[in-house]
Amino acid sequence: MRKAKPKKRVILPDPVFSDVKVTKFVNHLMYDGKKSIAFDIFYSALETVKSKLPNEEKTPLEVWKKALDNITPQVEVKSRRVGGATFQVPTEIRPDRKEFISMKNLILYSRKRGGKTMADKLAAEIIDAFNEQGAAYKRKEDMHRMAEANRAFAHFRF
Repeated sequence: MRKAKPKKRVILPDPVFSDVKVTKFVNHLMYDGKKSIAFDIFYSALETVKSKLPNEEKTPLEVWKKALDNITPQVEVKSRRVGGATFQVPTEIRPDRKEFISMKNLILYSRKRGGKTMADKLAAEIIDAFNEQGAAYKRKEDMHRMAEANRAFAHFRF
């Protein structure tokens, strides 16, 4: 490559939990640069998770992290043209992309959900992902199923 790789931007940890992962999530959640509103949504969603899972020994932040782990895909399929035919080739996902996909799916399916406020929708999706159900978890399962079905084309990997 002719050009140097761009430097990774330093992301500061969030003010409440001092966790960089939370800030990344809030950055994905944010609309129009309204970061404080996105933080409010996230923190109130965690409060809702705490109230909905009272007998859970984990903290709401640990529940959220476990939910993210549950919806993080390990493989994905990419289209690859070989001799006029297009094959769905299963490939491993880089760790940073895994994190990105899981966060985006959690937010996307939270927005599509029915509910009063975004915080309520996000809390409900977090609880569902924690319990290995819901739309975001189903999306991960579908990705894995697709990769398994196309395992025969794994030798076309690039």
